[in-house]
Amino acid sequence: MSDQPSEAPRPPEDPKEAGAPRPPEPPTAASEAVGTPAHQPDPTAARPAGAPAADTARQSAVWDPAPSQASGDPRARAQATGKAGPPGNPWQYGAGVHSAEDNDVTARIRPPAPPLIGPAVLASVLATALLSALFLGDGLGVNLLIVAVPAALAAFFAARAAGRRLRPWTATWAVGGLALLAVPALRDAGWPTFLAVVSAFALGSLALHGSRSWLGVLIGSLGLFDSVVPGIIWGVRGVRSRADGSRARWGAALRTTVVALALLVVFGTLFASADAAFAELLGSLMPDASVGEGPWRIFLFALGLAGALAAAHAAAAPVRWDGITVRPGKPRGRAEWALPLIVLNLLFAAFITLQLVVLFGGYDKVRDVTGLNHAEYARQGFWQLLWATLLTLLVIALALRWAPRGGTGDRTLVRSVLGPLCVLTLVVVASALRRMDLYVDEYGLTRLRISVAAMELWLGVVLVLVLAAGVFGARFLPRAIAVSAAAGVLAFGLLSPDGLIAEQNVQRFEDSRFEDSRSTAIDIDYVKDLSADAVPALDRLPEPERSCALRIIQNDVLGADTPWYATSWGEARAREILEKRPVKGDTRDCYGAGREGTRDGYEPDGDGYDPY
Repeated sequence: MSDQPSEAPRPPEDPKEAGAPRPPEPPTAASEAVGTPAHQPDPTAARPAGAPAADTARQSAVWDPAPSQASGDPRARAQATGKAGPPGNPWQYGAGVHSAEDNDVTARIRPPAPPLIGPAVLASVLATALLSALFLGDGLGVNLLIVAVPAALAAFFAARAAGRRLRPWTATWAVGGLALLAVPALRDAGWPTFLAVVSAFALGSLALHGSRSWLGVLIGSLGLFDSVVPGIIWGVRGVRSRADGSRARWGAALRTTVVALALLVVFGTLFASADAAFAELLGSLMPDASVGEGPWRIFLFALGLAGALAAAHAAAAPVRWDGITVRPGKPRGRAEWALPLIVLNLLFAAFITLQLVVLFGGYDKVRDVTGLNHAEYARQGFWQLLWATLLTLLVIALALRWAPRGGTGDRTLVRSVLGPLCVLTLVVVASALRRMDLYVDEYGLTRLRISVAAMELWLGVVLVLVLAAGVFGARFLPRAIAVSAAAGVLAFGLLSPDGLIAEQNVQRFEDSRFEDSRSTAIDIDYVKDLSADAVPALDRLPEPERSCALRIIQNDVLGADTPWYATSWGEARAREILEKRPVKGDTRDCYGAGREGTRDGYEPDGDGYDPY
């Protein structure tokens, strides 16, 4: 029985075509199993003289039955290519049908298998796992940088072994990710630390994958998760392959490690018992790990091992997320596309004209026109303007998707309509920031207020980048926006938001003592819950406000036995200040401190509530 697939009876051949060469038959099941197409012509014989060997390798790797496609029979072309008609959307798949289009998408994004894991990569991965188990169990600080350095080296060695070169954008992502990990080492506040760690992970993933499109940047920032399982499998196979022929070397390395550790333990113990200063130094440098923490340390070891293997595998064989594409929207007519946006521009212009007259005219103008004081007026519309900015960016994205694309005239129309919209939205951003400035000047700075102000400021940067893309081209726009977001998170963390909050509130309190104003008294109930980053500013308060504001922070800082690698610079500085000047008195002195005047933007005896 033949192993060729059965075919329907064919009509007699035309005598004129009897001598014509027949198209090659489709590959058999046996040939597909080994990856070699049936009846494939010899690439070396088909290659003309002088043709490069790389082209021949590509032709032999992906077989394209050209004779069948060149024939005039559409059915033959459909059988040869496995599809008919134009290619569809890669996001849309047939239910239960494995089409050739699925294979095309996979071939576009999935790279070939990376080479076996090298000794340098393996050593860096093991160092990452060991450092994770020793340093990551006691908190976050400089230990994140200590663990990230060998993981980055593992990715570098793996990429170099695979033949990848260091490109400018790859270096930008990598340096930015490592810089973001400096935030936990410098700041004690948990919320900027969380943003910095998440952003560092996203930049590290982008450095490994090198994406440049919108979907590529968005998915590539999370693409490291896709390499976890393949990275573990790749590491196990590499270790097995290398261990089969080098057992003697592995045994020598193990013996050397055991002897070195034994010498360190013996002589380190003797020197520590001989000198108290050396014992204290050695105790402060060594991680504090006990037997009871064994399961937790094992989990951290496995986490560091899997993360380093995933990073190395992604560096050696990055997934090409740019291969996932979305079709552009159907172009609309000029009038259909432009009229709604022109109406929106007119609405923005009317609103901004009123803002320039009312808001930027000063407090007296606000009170005369609206009957509200400037703080109430600012609180009334900040959130609406923030949402207006976000929705405008969405409108711009959708407008670009369905914009007319007929020629130079259409491009000029798009720029003349969307350019003014971006400029007007920038004025809305300035108006929102001005409202927040008025509100903070009246009621003080809080975490939510500084966060939403930073968000609004970053949206303004995005609008500037969109304007620049309209002039110079949008090739770098996705990556530029990602860089601006990472730079904003880095600046936000380095500026110490808790320190800024404390500094602004203390300055308002000091000014109020000279002006005898009850409305600007410091809110002790709020500032006492700030992190250790606020201690230098709160230390300037007089008593009893100083002790009331620092009592909880002192208990947290001086009562914590945190090792050096999990202690931030802000916490170390706060400990030094509080050890020199500890708090005084007791909690009874704090009952009346900081409670006069307003608190968080509303009167204590009123029934209103300010959500931020």
